[in-house]
Formats: sequence, C-alpha cells, structure tokens
Amino acid sequence: MLVIDGQQRLTTLTLILIALAEALEGMSVAEQEPIDGFSPAKIRQYYLVNALEEGDKHYKLILSQTDKTTLKAAVDKIDAPADKSIRISENLDQFRDLIRQKKADLKTLCRGLAKLLIVDVALNRTQDNPQLIFESMNSTGRELSQADLIRNFVLMGLEPSLQTRLYEAYWRPMELAFGQEAYSEYFDTFMRHYLTVKTGEIPRIDEVYLTFKRLAREPATVGGRVEELVKELRDFATYYCAMALATEADPELATAFQDLRDLKVEVSYPFLLELYHDYKLGHLQKAELLAAVRLVETYVFRRAICAVPPNSHNKTFATLGKSLKKDRYLESIQAQFLSLQSYRRLPSDAEVQRDIQTRDLYNFRNRTYWIRRMENFGRKERVSVDEYSVEHILPQSDNDPQKLPASWRQELGEDWERVWTNYRHTLGNLTLTGYNSEYSNRPFAEKRDMEGGFRESPMRMNAGLGQLESWTEKAIQDRAERLAALAVRVWAAPQLPADVLEAYRPNASIDGYTRADHPHLTGAMGDLFDKFRKEVLVLDPCVTEEFLKFYVAYKAETNFVDVVPQAKRLRLALNMKFPEINDPRGLCRDISAIGRWGNGDVEVGLSDEGDLPYIIGLVRQSFERQMGDDE
Repeated sequence: MLVIDGQQRLTTLTLILIALAEALEGMSVAEQEPIDGFSPAKIRQYYLVNALEEGDKHYKLILSQTDKTTLKAAVDKIDAPADKSIRISENLDQFRDLIRQKKADLKTLCRGLAKLLIVDVALNRTQDNPQLIFESMNSTGRELSQADLIRNFVLMGLEPSLQTRLYEAYWRPMELAFGQEAYSEYFDTFMRHYLTVKTGEIPRIDEVYLTFKRLAREPATVGGRVEELVKELRDFATYYCAMALATEADPELATAFQDLRDLKVEVSYPFLLELYHDYKLGHLQKAELLAAVRLVETYVFRRAICAVPPNSHNKTFATLGKSLKKDRYLESIQAQFLSLQSYRRLPSDAEVQRDIQTRDLYNFRNRTYWIRRMENFGRKERVSVDEYSVEHILPQSDNDPQKLPASWRQELGEDWERVWTNYRHTLGNLTLTGYNSEYSNRPFAEKRDMEGGFRESPMRMNAGLGQLESWTEKAIQDRAERLAALAVRVWAAPQLPADVLEAYRPNASIDGYTRADHPHLTGAMGDLFDKFRKEVLVLDPCVTEEFLKFYVAYKAETNFVDVVPQAKRLRLALNMKFPEINDPRGLCRDISAIGRWGNGDVEVGLSDEGDLPYIIGLVRQSFERQMGDDE
C-alpha cells in the first residue's frame, strides 16, 4: 500500500517502538514485557517486521530513498549507512534519550502506545483522486511545505511503476543536489524563482504550489508532459544549486556565484536561471555568462554604495529577460542595464567614486566581500581574505572619541574629533591585515614600521602606506580617491557605442497619436486634464505619458492609470484589482466584468477639480502597488 497521508506519524511511532524494544532488551527477562504484547520480540514481530517475508516486504514500513536505508538499519540493529538520514537519526536518538532519562516509566509508555488507533481509508486508483484527498486531509493542522505539495501533485496520480521511475530518475537527484538540510530550507524558494522564470510574475512564497498547479495544468493527464516537467524542474534545480548552494564545478563561475551570495542578491536568481539554462543549451558562452553574473553584481553593489533603495530589484530581475535579443545575448544584457532609468538606474562612475569615499563600509552588509573583491582584482593568485581582518588605520577606539589615544589626537590636529567621526569607517581608513591585535591603537608610525607592519605588507590594499610619514585627513582623502578609482574598475559598468544603445531604447508609439486626437481635451476638461497630468507626472521621474487612439496611458512598469477623455469628465482606469483599492469615499467602481478601454478593474471619474487631491491619492495607490517592494 502507498501511504498518502500519515507518513510522519507512522514513522514517529516506528522510531518510538524501535527505541522501546532496544530499552527492553537491556533489561532482565522478568522486566522485558511491561504489559502483555510489548516484549522486544513481540514489538518487532507485530509492528516492525514481517518475519516470513524477504526484501522490502520484510519491513512493515518503507520510507523514501534517504530515509529508507537508515530506518531499515535501525530495525535490523545494524550501523546506519555513511550517508544516513539526519532526520531519522536525530529523532531516534531523541526517543532513546527520553527513555534513558526515564521521562516516563516503560509500563506507562506501553499503555499509551496500546491506546493508539490507526484509521485507514483505502482508495481505488480507478475511482478516487489521491491528490485531492491528500490536499483535503492536509487542509488543517501544520501547513505542508510547497515542496511536498508539488512533489505529490506531480507524482501521486501516476501508476506506481512510472511514479517510481520518475522519482528515481529526476526527483531523487534533485533532492540529492540540494542535500538533506537544504532541500527543506531552500526548495520552496527555488520553486518561486523557477515559476518567476516561467510565468514572468513573482508568486507569493505561500502560493508557490497554487501557481505551479496553474502552470502544470494537471500534468498527470497529459501523458509525456509529466516527464518533461519533472526533467525541467530537475535541470533548473541543478542550476539553482550551482548558484545558491555552491555546487558549481567551474572555478570562475563558482567564484562569481560566491560573490553574489556574499552580496545577498537572491532576487537576481530568476534572471540568472534563464541565462544558466541558455548556457547549458549552448546559446550563451561561458565567458558571456560570467560577464552577465559580474554585471548583476556591479548593478547591485553600485546601487548599494549610492544608497539607491533596493525595493525594485525583484521586479527588475523578474522582467529583465523579456527584452533580450538572444542572437546578440551579452550586448542586449548590457544594453538593458544601461537603459534602466530613474529608481532602477545603474549609477555612473562619477556617482560611485563620489559616494564610496564617504560611505560607512565597515558596517556594510558584508565588509569582507568588498575588500576581498578589491584586494583580488586582477590577481591570478587569490588572497583568502577570511584569514585576515579589516583594520582601522585610524583606530575606531570602541566608537568613543574620548578613548582615542593622545598621540592620534596630536597627529590629526586640533580638529581631530571631526576627522575621527567622519572618516574612521570609510574607504580611505580601512585596510586588510593579519596583525589586527598587534596594531591595536598604536600610532601610525609604529603600525607602519613594526614587524608585519605596513612597510612589509604584501597586501595590495596596503600599497603606499609604508611610504607615508603620517596619517592625516589629507592622507585618508588621497587614499580614498585612489581606491575609488579602483572600485569603478572592479565593479565596471558596461560600455556600448551610442548608436548601439539607441537601437535598444523603446520606440515611440508607432501609431503617432497626439492630444489633438482627443477633442474632449479642450475647454474645461482640457484644463482639468492639464492639472491631473501634472500631478501624475511628478509622482516619479520614471512615469511616462503616451497618447493612444482611445485613451491616454501613464506608465511606470506598465500602465498604472489610463485616462479616457469624455465630454463631462475624465474616466480613469486604475490598474488594480477592485478589492485592493482603499477608497473611503466610495467613488470607485468594479469594472472587472465590464469591457472598457484602459487597464485594470477599478474605474473612477474626475469632473471636479476639488476632487483632484483625493483622486491622485487613488492613482498613487496603483503606482505604489506597481513599484512596491516584494522582497
């Protein structure tokens, strides 16, 4: 029989019985059966094994791959395999410890077990839908992982032989690629990224299974589509593990993916999954993939340095692949990044060089990331930065200026406190050393000349420090300026000729409609429209206006409000679901079931200038929902 629901309870009960049998076997013969039916031999014969059967049929309960051999070993009283199931081993040890600690006397434990009942409902494969029953049984209680739901949805309706083949050929390798711990922790996140690639939309993490079901369209009824689906899942899971779980075999790609992980750029995975897939298919060369990964890193790091809010990253990366020209793959990727505007922009060299000199880089989200990248830039023999520590040349003195030694105050001059406050955590004052404890708060000259000091340091980050006589505000600024020039080479922006970049820019409306094509935009409605459009266009520099045949569109990601000019009002279509709008005055109307020009399910009219502030508040909801942070 295949168990649809109750595997965890059956496994837990089996582990308790194994631990109980082991404990009873260590007792005297007189104590080995606390209550009738619970001797070690009876526990094994009644509940753990089928004595006259061989192979898998010898065991009452058989689990899936990783857990299977570990549970069988426990029943057989032999050592667990080298790749033992962590969950089975930990839980069995827990029950052994509880019994050993006498958390309950064994007679009470046996009586409790004797009261348990198993209620079983047998299904007929030709008449019952096991997946629907599984979902209904799990509609209450602890929520199942999206991974469990998806696996059962894909495999449960299949004939046992096909189910076993697909599991062993595709799903099992996917579990092994993640590893026991990472599978439960990361699979749901992977599926979210995979579905973003496939649908172009970012599903909520708790709706991954529902989104997958809509995508799959009940694959068990589509014959060969099932195998195609699980194979694709296996392939994309392999790509994800290469990027997110450090399983990439190529050294250069592995290093690039490590840098992305250190920078915490998980939101880029939908975009990179698509690129990695094309790399495996031969559409993208390794050097191009590597350049694309480094460009993603540059984009995120530059924006972090320039304090550009990251709330648009998820939608940027979710949609970036849609406009790529795959016959000119890398060029089109570079063009897309260079074409991003406003809140999505790639900061310029000048912005980066300016901001990186004053940014607090000591408390950056991963300080070893940026200093490792700068230290190893252009090196063939990489320095393992993890073996060193980040050194404040001008001491941080427990972040208390009054603890700064007198020698340092003298070196910095009478304005020492301002210099210390403004520069201690910045680029010019931070470096790399293996002698952090020896340096301590020593004067600069001692740090420079001591054994292992700056004069002797092989670190590129320390270049030039050995030749300085003192460490002053000017010295910090000069070093920051030099390192800032290096930074825009480490995190280099792509360069494309102006004519090439222009070819990738969106074209204006080919229909060529203008305001003159809307006769209602004259007189009183024209004045009201001018006031309305002025308020909408200042919402954000990214907002664009486009005159179409029947309405005027205002876009950010896409249309967020459309204006249909009418004789006595402006009819506005807000690109939202009606239940999402917050409309205390009740001016909005649900048009989801009505065919209208414009985008979205919310309609509101504007005929009175006095309503304009309230109407703009409604429009802002549509705009902010489109620009919202889903990370």
